[in-house]
Amino acid sequence: MTALISSRTRTRTPHRTYSRWASLLVLCAGALMTILDGTIVTVAMPAMQTDLGFSGAGLAWVVNAYLIPFGGLLLLAGRLGDLLGRKRMFTAGIAVFTVASVLCGLATSRELLVAARAVQGVGGAMASAVVLGMLVALFPEPREQARAIAVFSAVGAGGATLGTFLGGALTQAAGWHWIFLINLPIGVVAWLAAVRVLSPEPGAGLRDGADYPGAALVTGALMLTVYVIVGSGDRGRTATLLLAALALALFVAFTLRQIRADRPLLRPGLLRSRLLTGANAVQVLMVATMYGFQFIGALYLQRVLGFDELTTGLAFLPAPLAIGLLMTTLSARTVGRFGAYPVLLTGLVLITGGMALLSRAPADGSYPADVLPPMLLLAAGFAAAMPPLTGLAMSGAPGEDAGLASGLFNTTQVVGGSLGLAVLSTLAASRTDTLLGGGAELVPATAEGYRLAFRVAVGLAAAALVLAATVLRPGRD
Repeated sequence: MTALISSRTRTRTPHRTYSRWASLLVLCAGALMTILDGTIVTVAMPAMQTDLGFSGAGLAWVVNAYLIPFGGLLLLAGRLGDLLGRKRMFTAGIAVFTVASVLCGLATSRELLVAARAVQGVGGAMASAVVLGMLVALFPEPREQARAIAVFSAVGAGGATLGTFLGGALTQAAGWHWIFLINLPIGVVAWLAAVRVLSPEPGAGLRDGADYPGAALVTGALMLTVYVIVGSGDRGRTATLLLAALALALFVAFTLRQIRADRPLLRPGLLRSRLLTGANAVQVLMVATMYGFQFIGALYLQRVLGFDELTTGLAFLPAPLAIGLLMTTLSARTVGRFGAYPVLLTGLVLITGGMALLSRAPADGSYPADVLPPMLLLAAGFAAAMPPLTGLAMSGAPGEDAGLASGLFNTTQVVGGSLGLAVLSTLAASRTDTLLGGGAELVPATAEGYRLAFRVAVGLAAAALVLAATVLRPGRD
């Protein structure tokens, strides 16, 4: 009988392994759509401005309308995934995102495009919030989990940079509408595959943790925080400070609510996890640094080196290729051999060094000498750092809170990226304007503004390194 059971086990094991890796591919495909959409619009924005008549300030809402609901709803969507079932939340998010993408592609006015982008953000939050929770449940064994996280992180990191290339290529070849319409076939295939491949995960039920007042408070606080960050350049300092104070007040009210609620949305004990809170704090700084490279670097290529949209996209291709190759071939092995902590620190050292090199890029620089080497260092650093950081964050949450922890980790990505972009772009623009006011020429002044942003990004990366080295060190508990 024992031999028969062992034989049956052996014959079934390949099927289970195939199903888990097929599920990972489905999760990656769904996440890739939402990740691409955060960056694919940037190169196409001038064409949208021409066709739909956006003002300079209004054009920013093509991005902001997506980021605000996306960043604001991730935590709530993650918790609802725990309660209602993560597969249900993921497939519903893919459906909402796909329909909204079609509406974006068919938009004939500014108002319709911005509204559809907001719905896209809702769908993106629903789909993205639960992915990491599903992934760690699919791969509980540490080595396989490290490999799966590496694959997923490669898709995420590569997709963000790949969006710049695809946005330029699709806009130049077929028009800006197709950066959205391309999501229709991808979304349909991803939804059908998710329904068929993903295993159902019955949630705990709404009665087991539906803190509706707390949900309203934290969602409002997060959405307002993202709005304050991404729209800081469109309003005065006083209005920004008032909105920031309101966001802080909502966070305080949410915290008090969680302490007193019978079934809190976010158990206070969860945030006492050193690994969960520490990894999220490190991620804010690291992602802020990488967004500085991605967006300010693209502007440097266009406004200083004179690259067009398609050439800029092609120039960024080595980054996702390097990230994908390193994450899928080396990251899981190095984490398994040396541990998450030293691999994370190595990655942060490489990111800091890459930004330091980039901060020296001159006005008369060249792509092979001044951009490509730091780009490859940054890609190698991110490939090394992101998988162990993700694993550390998710290991700090119990299984019943995996969806919530996944939503929190995705939330800090959005907040970190938005904060980095807002701060670094504002510093760059301010420095450039000061130099132009003093009589400097446009290109040298622009290059100096970008160098300042890159120098500040070096500080952010170094702060992430110090924080990781102290807070995430093994054996502290």
